[in-house]
Amino acid sequence: MKLRIGTRDSRLAMIQAQQFIQQLNRVRPDIQTEIVALKTTGDKILDRTLDQVGGKGLFVKELDQALLENQADLTVHCVKDLPAELDPRLPLVAFSPREDPRDVLVLPQGASQPDLSLPVGSASPRRRIQLEKLLPGCRVEPVRGNVITRLEKLDSGQYGALVLAAAGLRRLGLESRISRYFSPQEMLPAAGQGILAVQAREDFDRSILAPLHDEESALRALAERAFIQTLDGGCSSPVAAYAQIEQGQISLRGLYWDESGWEIRQTQGPAEQGPELARRLALAMREGRAACER
Repeated sequence: MKLRIGTRDSRLAMIQAQQFIQQLNRVRPDIQTEIVALKTTGDKILDRTLDQVGGKGLFVKELDQALLENQADLTVHCVKDLPAELDPRLPLVAFSPREDPRDVLVLPQGASQPDLSLPVGSASPRRRIQLEKLLPGCRVEPVRGNVITRLEKLDSGQYGALVLAAAGLRRLGLESRISRYFSPQEMLPAAGQGILAVQAREDFDRSILAPLHDEESALRALAERAFIQTLDGGCSSPVAAYAQIEQGQISLRGLYWDESGWEIRQTQGPAEQGPELARRLALAMREGRAACER
């Protein structure tokens, strides 16, 4: 049996696909694999922010097409980079254990403090509104490109600091660049941050990936995604969610923003009810804001 693994052709995406293949080889050495690397529209357009050109879907469009046209059997994604709405013909069939979900501050080589006379680089509205509270006086400006490109822009003096995901830097072997970790209480992570997901066509035999599937990560990711889906959250919307599970109970914190400001609320209940709890929390936050404005 042979499986073709679709991925973006960035260095980080390729590392993630290779890590998935290594894990698959350990549990199913009988399966041959081939990487199908594609450059997505989102990787090609670097002069505008994602909300200006179509959102996170631009990072999966070509990969989805490869699945639908049977050019790939599976695709590997960072859950945080998936659009809020997925093609129903292409379900998520496995989730990895969650790596470090935190955001981190990265400084120029040799610096010990961020230079706030220069902008802090982040294209994420979620990070921007939280950073402005954490680093009073900072000016947040978009930075596009893969992680290596962003670091090059930082080190060349275009930015005083960057905010990136800890998991991505660790997968790239660049953990030494991290100057400060922001706890999830300080900066609520993106939905699914630190989790990898495998996507396939509806007829794919999920039992093949059962030994690699982490059910707790799945429950956390699906609850977090339900929150942002309910609020139509995309790359242009400062919404976020982060779930933890302990003794069968899920605790989810959600961030919601509108023109009057932003707030964080929490809900808790049985882990298997995570998505429904998240949807209720999102609706309550949106309706509460609307009531305050009336």
